[in-house]
Amino acid sequence: MAGTIAVVSALGMTAVLGGCGVTGGSADVTLKLVAADYGDSKANSSQKYWDKLVAEYEADHPDVEIDVSVYSWNDVDRKVREMVAAGDPPDMAQIGSYAGYAAQNQLYKADELLSIPVQADFVGQLASAGQVKGVQYGMPFASSTRVLFYNKTLFSEAGITPPKTWDDLADDAEALKAEGVTYPYALPLGPEEAPAETMQWMLSGGGGYTDTVDSYGIDSPENVDTFSWLKDELVGKGLNGPVAPGELNRADAYAAFAKGEVGMVNGHPSLMNIAGKKGVKYGMVPTPGKEGTSKSTLGVADWMTAFRKNGNRDQVGDFLDFVYSEKNVLAFSREYDLLPVTTSASGTMAVSEQDRHLRPFLEELLTSELYPVGKTSWADVSAEIKQRIGKAVAPGGSPSVVLGQLQAEASRAENAE
Repeated sequence: MAGTIAVVSALGMTAVLGGCGVTGGSADVTLKLVAADYGDSKANSSQKYWDKLVAEYEADHPDVEIDVSVYSWNDVDRKVREMVAAGDPPDMAQIGSYAGYAAQNQLYKADELLSIPVQADFVGQLASAGQVKGVQYGMPFASSTRVLFYNKTLFSEAGITPPKTWDDLADDAEALKAEGVTYPYALPLGPEEAPAETMQWMLSGGGGYTDTVDSYGIDSPENVDTFSWLKDELVGKGLNGPVAPGELNRADAYAAFAKGEVGMVNGHPSLMNIAGKKGVKYGMVPTPGKEGTSKSTLGVADWMTAFRKNGNRDQVGDFLDFVYSEKNVLAFSREYDLLPVTTSASGTMAVSEQDRHLRPFLEELLTSELYPVGKTSWADVSAEIKQRIGKAVAPGGSPSVVLGQLQAEASRAENAE
């Protein structure tokens, strides 16, 4: 049951391998778990992580068997949808979204499953993002933030320093362009992961997808100003490179960075490995903002859910308490260069020498903002952003018109909930 097409999770992690595995033995209860694969080869498939964790749990719980199926990100959400539609949902699913199932009352609430210490240990922003109408259904399983990567070699050759403001970024991009750098600033607004780059820029301009009362505010004055600046000061001056932002995907931008063709790009932890393998000397700084370092950055998460249909609440809750132990959260985060979703594991990582490469991302987590994933409308809104946002900075395009169209679609989707 392997998927072979590279796909992207909410975290922007590309995974190319999927597989299935079953732990054997006779038990009073068998719990079915569907999980996503964060690996990029057989050597680091998430199946190995789950096999080890399940073997340890079952050794102490002979009356419970955990049947784990791991699928690529290309397949996992669809597979769970199909299982639910067939009336045979798994007990647990570790997937990219949860709000639709929660709205249909198909999921356990987090406090129906987890012990109080475990639920209280979730990082605050992530726990809040797992809520639908103030009730937590989505349990964060993996998280990440974004920082600005820059090519140290290209910066040295251009005689420039890392930017702190938008104006700094534009000045640096001008200097890089003068040195013949192909992509002074790579702006991936292509359909692969446009919502991430879009939100990163919105936050840096004091805006975002939602307003202070959690209604969509895509066409806010702050967001219009942000995209007007991008269109006029970056794209309009040819500082984004040869590919139109609406046609540049994140994976292609990262690949170009690893080739030494990109001066600056917003990136998550996986870019460290991608660039490092190619010998690129890179630095990382917080996202530049309109007047100074951005007060907030993009945070992203993938989710663990538990379906009500099969019952087994006590057994599911006990297993998830084990999954979210500090030891297991750290082991998963370190295997895939992701950020822990619990405060205890985050504290350990913050002072651990082996995790020093993740500290720039970890420091951003506490001021991060996440997609409005608690809205069942978000999936439709995100799809619209992927298709349209590149037009906001295209020649002849109008940021106010494009953002207004997206706001209208978002309002329609929200009212249809």
